[in-house]
Order: sequence, then structure tokens, then C-alpha cells
Amino acid sequence: MSSISRFPLQRVLQTLSSLRFAIILLILLGISLSVGTLILQRPFTDPATLRSVYSPDIPRWLDAAGLTDVFHTRWFVALLALTGLNMVLASIERIPQAWRYFARPYRRPEPAFLGSLWLQKQVPIRSEQQGIEAAERAFSTLGLKPKRVDQDQVTSLFAERHRVSRLAAYIVHASLVLVFAGGIADAIWGYRGFVALGLHDQSNVIESRGGAPRQLPFTLRCDGAGREDYADGSPRRWWSNLAVVEGGQVVARKEIAVNEPLTYRGIRFYQASYGSTGAANAIQLSVTRKKGSAASRNIVLKGNEPVQLDDNTIVRVAAFVPDFVLNGNQIESRSSEPNNPAIQLVVQSKKSEDVTAWLFPRFPNFSHPDNSAYDFQFQDLEMGYFTGLQVAYEPGQWAVWTGFVLAALGLALAFYFVHLRVWAVTERDARGRLVLWVGASASKNREEIEGRFSKLIEKIEANLSGASATLDAARAQLRQGGLGLLGQEPLQPLLPFFGEQSLATTLMRSRF
Repeated sequence: MSSISRFPLQRVLQTLSSLRFAIILLILLGISLSVGTLILQRPFTDPATLRSVYSPDIPRWLDAAGLTDVFHTRWFVALLALTGLNMVLASIERIPQAWRYFARPYRRPEPAFLGSLWLQKQVPIRSEQQGIEAAERAFSTLGLKPKRVDQDQVTSLFAERHRVSRLAAYIVHASLVLVFAGGIADAIWGYRGFVALGLHDQSNVIESRGGAPRQLPFTLRCDGAGREDYADGSPRRWWSNLAVVEGGQVVARKEIAVNEPLTYRGIRFYQASYGSTGAANAIQLSVTRKKGSAASRNIVLKGNEPVQLDDNTIVRVAAFVPDFVLNGNQIESRSSEPNNPAIQLVVQSKKSEDVTAWLFPRFPNFSHPDNSAYDFQFQDLEMGYFTGLQVAYEPGQWAVWTGFVLAALGLALAFYFVHLRVWAVTERDARGRLVLWVGASASKNREEIEGRFSKLIEKIEANLSGASATLDAARAQLRQGGLGLLGQEPLQPLLPFFGEQSLATTLMRSRF
């Protein structure tokens, strides 16, 4: 009964971990990423731009399908989760064997293994010790660190480089899983939005995707903003001085610019735009009484705040048009920039009715008739500007960036490092001769490894030739009387007990 119940689950797991399913998921993921790139996404695109690019009904259908916010839709999150699950299951199925290969390398070549390598060579030697020592020196000369393996009274050598490159594929798998996990966290708990602040304005509400408001856990205040231009007038840099207010106290300050955000409690504020609000922050005027004293004085009008002219008279701004134009009988503004400003003033007196006066700074000689007791002359204008801030909260970014670093590491291991293994062991060949068998294997780059293996064999043969010449010289010296190990006593009487080969080797070591 238990085997029957496990069978469907086993088939599901095999399907989820299969290569075919992985290819299908990657194709769907690529299509989704392309759609999210080609179709304008909220909240980066304002509704007016969407309506101007697409026909009136298209944005509604795109919103319903989630195509204007692809990376936060449930189906995209599900696609990321399935792709990550596929990689995890595939790695769980294959990594035990790879880990055994990594943790317990094959150090001692068995007889069946000797003939299976595509790189191998037999080098004649005079003695086992001579062959192992020559191979050991050759390994070290080529940057390998040989280790002696003693088993069944036979000594062999083993050396390897870049064993960790065998895990490159699994490091890349782990990096992609981290990236997908970060994307899922951002899609579920993260958000993006926009907020526009004027000078000294503050707000704890932003406009998130779809135009829905979202409240921040603190208040953001703009203490200053501006634009720096090139000599031709094109914008070079936008900047904003921001302050974070929490609990009535300023807890953080920073001047931000493009690609230099303010980050507080994981929420980032990017400089996105800067422009005119179309309103006047301050208007400086010169005021002269029409009758009586010809002396004038300067006043500053801010917003709708009145300014006292005398004991009975005040003046305030009734309307401000930044780019004045007449459309029939209607007064309109062509833009929010002060290209042709028009200022409407209201003069209120306790002794008479309210009087309206118009000022046109671009045409100072043009005067609109009014019954006011004062004459007003335009002096200066300070426009109100706003700074536009993109707001992003992405709690999964640490996982995404960690995944990118791991991916770079895994790809570097896969492309630039080769797992090289080299063995050397003494044996008898088919003719019964004593030979040094040398073999090597590599994960890739066969031609390059063949060249390095040839150099290794040349080094071994050169070491064997040098050792043989030195041994022959020691034998000749032994036949002539030899030298004592502890003085000048001859070794000739020891020949019947130890033999010429052993004594010559001992003499060679003591001399050289």
C-alpha cells in the first residue's frame, strides 16, 4: 500500500526535477522577462504616458492581465518558484555523487583504472625508489603538490589541482535559486512608488503601482532641490536635500542625485525628476501710491497671504498664470514654466470695494486699467519647483546580489579552472620490466592538458637520466674503493653483504 502511494509522488518529483521541465520553465521565464521589458510598466510610467502610447482600452486589458506590472504578478512568482524548485530537486538528485567525488578523491590507482585513462605513459626505471623520487621532483617542478600513498607495500603518488571546479555547476544552481528567492521576496513583500515634494514639503504617503497610496513608517521632508545645467542649457544634474523625520526628530539626512539614493530602513529614494509646479513661491513687487507721496516700497507676496499696504488696505495674489495665453475668452497656460507669466492682484480696502489689477512681467509697459489707489511694478519672481522621487522597497535584494556574486564565482570556476589529477605508480609491464606508470585526467581542455602531460613525462625522464648518471658515477667510485659514510674508510668489504646497487645509492646520497 505504501509503495503504491509513493509511486505518484515519485513521478511528480521526477517530472519537477527533469531537464525537459527545466527547459520549458526557462523558455516561459524568458518570454515573461521580454514582456516585462517591452511593455511599459507601472509605476515607472505615468497613466498619461500609457494612454498616449496605447489606445484607450488597451491599458485596461494590460492591467487585468498583469502585463503592466509583470514582476509582481502571482503567475510570475509561481514561475520563479517552480524554476527554483526544479534546480533544487535536480541538485539534490545529483550532488551526493559529486560530493563524494569532491570529498574522497581517488588517490590510489587500481589495475583496472590504469588502462582506462586517455593520458598515460610507462617510463622504464631501475628501482621503485628511483622512479617515485624522480616523479616527485617532476610533479613539484610543474607546480603540483604530490602526496605519497602507501598501500600493500607499494608507494604511489597522487596530485591534483582545482578540485573545487567540479562543484561549479552546483554553485551556479545555488546562485540562481538565491536570485529567484530574492525576486519572489521582492514580488510579495516589496513595492515601488513615486512621491513629489516641493520645497519644505513633507509626506509619509507615496503613490504605488496602480495609483494606490501606500503609507511609509516615517515622514520624508524636502529641505532643498535644484538643477545644474550645462553651458547650452541642457540639464546636467538634479539634486535634492532630504530629511527623514521619525517621532518628531530628524533621524537621517542626505543630498541625493541620480544613482545616489537615500536608504533608510531598507527603503530607497532615488532622484527621478525635477520641474516647475506652475505656482509662484514668492513675487516681489514695487508699490507706489498714485496720489500723494511718490515714495515706493518693495513687498513680497507668498501664496495667498495678504500684505498690508496701509491701515485700511491689503493686497494678495488672486491668480498666477505661468505661461499666459488667451484661448478665445479663456485664460490658459501653455506650460508650467514662467515663459509669459501673468499675475492677478486683489486690492481690498475697508473704505471701498475690492479692486483687481493685472501684471505682465514680460510686457512691463503694458498696463491693465484698474481703480486701485496703488501702482504695482513687477520686480522678481521665485517659482515653485518639485522634486520627483522614485521609492523602492526590495527586501530580497541581498539574496539577489549574493546570487550574482555566486554566479560569477561559479562561472569563473567552470570556464577558467580545470580539475587536473595525476598519478604515478611502479609496476611490471608485459615483458616483466620495472616501469613507472604515469597517468592523468582532466575535466576539460584536452589539448592543453596533453601538452602539460608531455612536459611532465619529459621532466621525469630527465630526472631519471640525471639520477642514473649520478648512480653510475657512484658505482665507479665504489669499485675504486669508495668513501666511508662517517670518514674515509673504504666500503669495499661491505659489498658481499649489501650489494653494489644499495651501496652505490647510499654513497650517492651521502655525497650529493
